[in-house]
Amino acid sequence: MIEVKNLTRYYGEKRALHDVSFDVQKGEVLGLLGPNAAGKTTTMRILTCFMTPTSGTARVAGYDIWDQPMEVKNRIGYLPENPPLYSDLRVMEYLDFVAKINNIPKNKRQASIDNAIEKSGLGDVRNQVIGSLSKGFRQRAGLAQALLGDPEILILDEPTVGLDPRQIIEIRELIKKLGGDHTIILSTHILPEVEMTCGRVVIINEGEVVAEDTPGNLTKRLTGSERTIVEVEGKEEDARAAIQSVGEVLSVTKQKASTDNHLKFVIETQTDVRRDLAKTLVEKGMGLYELRAEAYSLEEIFLHLTTKEEAA
Repeated sequence: MIEVKNLTRYYGEKRALHDVSFDVQKGEVLGLLGPNAAGKTTTMRILTCFMTPTSGTARVAGYDIWDQPMEVKNRIGYLPENPPLYSDLRVMEYLDFVAKINNIPKNKRQASIDNAIEKSGLGDVRNQVIGSLSKGFRQRAGLAQALLGDPEILILDEPTVGLDPRQIIEIRELIKKLGGDHTIILSTHILPEVEMTCGRVVIINEGEVVAEDTPGNLTKRLTGSERTIVEVEGKEEDARAAIQSVGEVLSVTKQKASTDNHLKFVIETQTDVRRDLAKTLVEKGMGLYELRAEAYSLEEIFLHLTTKEEAA
């Protein structure tokens, strides 16, 4: 659905993007993740034909951004970081205005507006003035304008910025519902956003793609190890000896346990040792209270990829 090939963009002598390439499949929700000024917004502006790259190209729904920009624009709904709202208009008036400038035919206009209102959850406020709405509902109005015409592709730049926790959850749930019916690129620097809404991640840092995969596969590929949490009752030296006796243990780190007479460890191993570890601990007569695998968080992966090693 979207093919990005070797995009590079300079602002004067400053390089914003360098050789960025990735694909997005039909119906996929892709997270474009990176710190501020990483190049996410520049990528989105190029894909929406708001600007051209210095070099490289992209195809959106089969159309080239260089040769067929209007065809690309006709297939994309775009929500910029600051939605283009008119606070003095009512929601319905605003959407009707946007539908007209998008050249949606008059005989299809009302159905398109009703569809956008339903999908964005604006039914109860459709006749309210936009300036009187909460930040969350204003963000929904911005999303509704992106949905007009039922575009194949949605490009959402920081869609939850400035929202309170409840509004963030509501917008995330809305984006998840839209996935499948629409191909979505979601730009964010908020890690839980990606974990909760996206099936795949492209991580950009300093204008370059540093990783592309599912969050789960990134964990396996970048860490090369398994992490296990174990909590037991017994002597620390006995617990450590039992842990060291199973698998290829890379590290054992003691943590604060749930009670004073328990011991809790974080174990890194090359393979999953839970079965053998449980058996060993029980055979040694130690009380086993917790044994579980713990995934590396996307935040840890992100920091690993985007933080430069300090010079010694």
